[in-house]
Amino acid sequence: MSSELREIWTNAGGSAPAHWNFVRFEDLLADQKSIAVGVMYPGKHDASGVPLIKVSDVKNGAVVGEPDFRITETVNHEYRRTSLHGNELLITLVGNPGDCAIVEKSMAGWNAARALAVVRLKDSLLRPWLRYVLLSNTAKHLIDARLNTTVQKTLNLKDIRNLPIPIAPPSELKTIVDTASALENKINLNHQINQTLEQMAQALFKSWFVNFEPVKAKIAALEASGSDEDALLAAMQAISGTALCDADASAASAAEQSACLQAEQPEQYAELRATAELFPSAMQDSELGKIPEGWDVSPISELFELHRGFDLPQKSRKEGSFEVYAAGGLHGTHSQFKMEPPGIITGRSGVIGNVYLSLKKYWPLNTTLYVRQFRVCGPYYAYHLLKSLDLKALNSGSAVPSLNRNFVHSTDTIKPNSELLAKFEHTVGSFFQEIVGNIDQNESLGKTRDTLLPMLLSGELTIPNAENRVVEAKETTDV
Repeated sequence: MSSELREIWTNAGGSAPAHWNFVRFEDLLADQKSIAVGVMYPGKHDASGVPLIKVSDVKNGAVVGEPDFRITETVNHEYRRTSLHGNELLITLVGNPGDCAIVEKSMAGWNAARALAVVRLKDSLLRPWLRYVLLSNTAKHLIDARLNTTVQKTLNLKDIRNLPIPIAPPSELKTIVDTASALENKINLNHQINQTLEQMAQALFKSWFVNFEPVKAKIAALEASGSDEDALLAAMQAISGTALCDADASAASAAEQSACLQAEQPEQYAELRATAELFPSAMQDSELGKIPEGWDVSPISELFELHRGFDLPQKSRKEGSFEVYAAGGLHGTHSQFKMEPPGIITGRSGVIGNVYLSLKKYWPLNTTLYVRQFRVCGPYYAYHLLKSLDLKALNSGSAVPSLNRNFVHSTDTIKPNSELLAKFEHTVGSFFQEIVGNIDQNESLGKTRDTLLPMLLSGELTIPNAENRVVEAKETTDV
């Protein structure tokens, strides 16, 4: 049987050292029922329910963050067979069939959607190896040959069961997994850092321009003590989101924390104080309700200008290094670009309500609107402002959802003072500069991984040489 499976693997363009064994995928299962599709009928979203992993949550071989969609406890009980224990492997059946992710212990109790296969192995430690095998060009070729393409590309469980899987001896297998994982761990860490930085930017926008926390902190301090200095310290505390100084912060007064910060980190203190001074210490009435004193209400057109995207027929598209955005988001690549980054894009026709940020040169399709001109604010404020709006409520279409840019332009919004807008842009801009650096680093690390992996799985590259190339790749990208 092993020789027959090796022949299938070889005929698909693969190779493996002669001393490696071959088994069918199903031979690795805990039992015959240990591979199953997830939840077929999830019902409506339940904010307090069980997280449901969808294909869109699986990116770069990992489940990115906690899923947005949740199912009720009743639905989860109905599909308890695929309720996760934290030791499974997930394989995508549609979208990008054959992609997979390792379920972490932190995901125990979650469930998966029907477009994912939940796999439990006899030896859960084989999950990383199996994942790398499935990501190989040979496995992809075998999977593509078995896809059902009647409606959309779909991978069946039966075809997964019959896939030939090369198995290296334990010591070699562990070393190969460790070598490849060294690159993947760095890539995943960068993804996590980027996610955190995006959350920080979103939280900062909400604190400053939605909840007005620094302003409210000033008002509360003035009401309590009448001291402008106390009001300034309270705003500094609200802006920092934590104690001003770590030394005995829980017991120290705001003034003591401020003095501590000034002594230990004078530059950070000066910047934090200067930012706090940009916020007013009172509120005023407006058409939008209470807003900070001195801020204006104006149509969005005074802040930035939206324009329709550009035509790009499918037959004219050539795959390249520039991102293409459609109303539904990223839509492949092209060899040319239309706009410089950062780009803020939203759907104009078909899909509306979502807002996308491109940090590289890009091409917005004619089903989108993109920000062409920033008048008062910068791109990061425009991005977060559009995300905070209910753009779906501006739908002007009947059969097909449509977003008229004039409706967006005429929507009233607050207009903070220019100094504060500039400060937000500078602060959040530094976050996204770091994100771009991490994206560039991941592209380089990914190319190294994609080069090494097939060489490792075929025995073409020795382990010491592979380990040296991993070290070189990480050192190069860390510069």
